[in-house]
Amino acid sequence: MSSIKEVARVAGVSVGTVSNVLNRPDMVAPETRDRVLAAIAQLGYVRNGSARQLRAGRSRTIAVVALDLANPFFIDVLSGVEAAAQRDKLTVMVFNSSKDADREARLLEMLEEQRPLGVLITPVNDRGQRERLDRLVSRGIPVVLFDNSSRLSHGCAVAVDDVLGGRLAGLHLRERGHRRIAFAGGPFTVRQVEDRRDGLAGVLTADETLTVIPLPDLNVATGRTAGQKIAEMPPATRPTAVFCGNDLVALGVLQELTQRGLRVPDDVAILGYDDIDFAAAAAVPLSSIRQPREQLGHTATVMMLEEANQGSRHQHRHVIFQPELVERTSTAAMRTEPKAAEAAT
Repeated sequence: MSSIKEVARVAGVSVGTVSNVLNRPDMVAPETRDRVLAAIAQLGYVRNGSARQLRAGRSRTIAVVALDLANPFFIDVLSGVEAAAQRDKLTVMVFNSSKDADREARLLEMLEEQRPLGVLITPVNDRGQRERLDRLVSRGIPVVLFDNSSRLSHGCAVAVDDVLGGRLAGLHLRERGHRRIAFAGGPFTVRQVEDRRDGLAGVLTADETLTVIPLPDLNVATGRTAGQKIAEMPPATRPTAVFCGNDLVALGVLQELTQRGLRVPDDVAILGYDDIDFAAAAAVPLSSIRQPREQLGHTATVMMLEEANQGSRHQHRHVIFQPELVERTSTAAMRTEPKAAEAAT
C-alpha cells in the first residue's frame, strides 16, 4: 500500500505539504495542490485515518453496516456482535445503510479510509458493492457478510437458510388446511425475501393457490397495506393464510385485518419471520419462523477476528444456520374447507 511519504516523493514536495493538501487544502498553492492530487491518484493512496489515532498500527474497532436498524432483528444481531467483541475489549461502530445502495457505498468509502479491524455487513444487494468490499479485503480489512449467503471473491459469510424457512412456513400452513395462501413481502431484489417466497412456493401443489403481494419495504406500514388488499378481496377467493416477509409486516397485517373486523386466525391466519420479541407480545401472538439472531452476530464476529489474527493462514468459511417454526395463536386454528353442498348455499 502507498504511504504519504511515497506521495510526497512522486509529487516532489514535503510530507507536511501532502498533509496540508489532505487536511488544509486552502493553505497550498493551486499548482502544488494539483501535483499532489495527481500523485495520490497515480499511487491509489488512501489515507489511514485510524493510524493517526493508533500509532501502533492496529485498530481496536469493528464496523457493522446493518441493512435496517428500524428492524429489531438487527438490534438482536448486534447484541451477539457486542458479546463477542467485549471479550477482546474491542469497540463496535454501527452504521445503518437504510437499504440505500448509495448510502452503503459512501459508508464503505469512509471505512476504507478509517481502516477498522474488520467489517461486518449485510449488503443492500448481492453484487452492488462487490468491488468496494474486495478493496477493503485487499487493504487487509476482513469482511464478513451476515444474514447473507452470497459468496464474495474473498471473505466469510454467515446466514440462515431462508429457502428452508419458506418451506417450513408453507408446510405448516398446509398442515393447518390452508389452500389459498398469500406471501406479503419485498422488495424481491433483497435475496432473503426472494428465498422465503421461493421456499413457500416450492411446497405448494397444483390445487393450491399462491397470491404474491409485493411490497416496497418490510415494515408495519407496508404490512397494513397488504392487510388492506387482503381484506378487500372477495371472501370466496381471499387467502385464508398469509406468510409475511418479516414480523413487522405480519404485525401490520394483523392490525389492519383486526380493524376491518376479520378474525385471526379464524378468517385469516398470519405467519411472520424472525420471531422478534414483538411477535409473541402482539394482541394475537404471532407464529413466526425463528432465526438465531444473536448467534448470527456472535459467529460473524468470531470469524472476522479469526481472519484478523490469522492473516493469510485463515480459511474462509460459510456458515448456514437452520431456522425453526414457532407456533402461536395466529396460526393455531385448523382450517376446514366447506363441503360442496354447503358452499352452494
